[in-house]
Amino acid sequence: MSHPEVGERLSSIKHVVLVLSGKGGVGKSSCTVQLALSLAHQGHKVGVLDIDLCGPSIPRMLGLEGQQIHQASAGWVPVFADSTKRLACMSIGFLLPSKDSSVVWRGPKKNAMIKQFLADVYWGELDYLLIDTPPGTSDEHLAAIEYLQEWNPDGAIVVTTPQAVALSDVKKEINFCEKVGLPVLGLIENMSGFVCPHCANCINVFSTGGGEGLASHMDIPFLGRAPIDPNLVLLLEQEDKTLVPDANNPDAEKERTDSILETYQRCELSKIFAKITTHLENTLDTKE
Repeated sequence: MSHPEVGERLSSIKHVVLVLSGKGGVGKSSCTVQLALSLAHQGHKVGVLDIDLCGPSIPRMLGLEGQQIHQASAGWVPVFADSTKRLACMSIGFLLPSKDSSVVWRGPKKNAMIKQFLADVYWGELDYLLIDTPPGTSDEHLAAIEYLQEWNPDGAIVVTTPQAVALSDVKKEINFCEKVGLPVLGLIENMSGFVCPHCANCINVFSTGGGEGLASHMDIPFLGRAPIDPNLVLLLEQEDKTLVPDANNPDAEKERTDSILETYQRCELSKIFAKITTHLENTLDTKE
């Protein structure tokens, strides 16, 4: 079935990338946010579409809780995370009466909501649209693929942690991509170690290397390892995203920046995700 209204929206977007994980709790949404912040910091215009309808966490991570979307003649206007309007976000979290409201929907209503997001949101010109999905291979994934497939999305980034139990589920996610014809652009091994806030050394809490081994085994690009960074945790949890977190001195007076884009650059993980996004861009250039 053709969905021309979706194609019309996608015509102004250069790259459409889904972020997937077979396992819950692997940090997929935080990886989506970091990809978006890194790409926006590099000068790209980026949109984040949160289709995790039952657990929309992107608004909180970007400091956008409580914001509302507006209806314009061209469609729904997304919420911007910075004054330069390089980073935009759309989520069902903006449509709920409160942040504690639950979404209790069956498949058809979820599908209709995802189609409306894809067809009605006025992103304008974007370099990247990152689509944050729930874990697994459920209604949300099938709906997104159905509406996007005709317009050839670039592919998916798969997020895992190093443990064998997570890797087993991620294999299923990669198999899902193969079945529906969605290219896998690469794999990120998240929570690969812990960055000590005192000495900045990385300690392998959960082991390391499992994601890289899986990528090699399944012949997909390995984008990189991302350790747990206490400063990133503080940044994503705090309400004011312009305050620079310092896990070493949580009670000290904090430096202030202009936006979350600048604050994120003070986290050690920003350097790692700068390399990951460069790898992603090279992969996309190779595809073209």
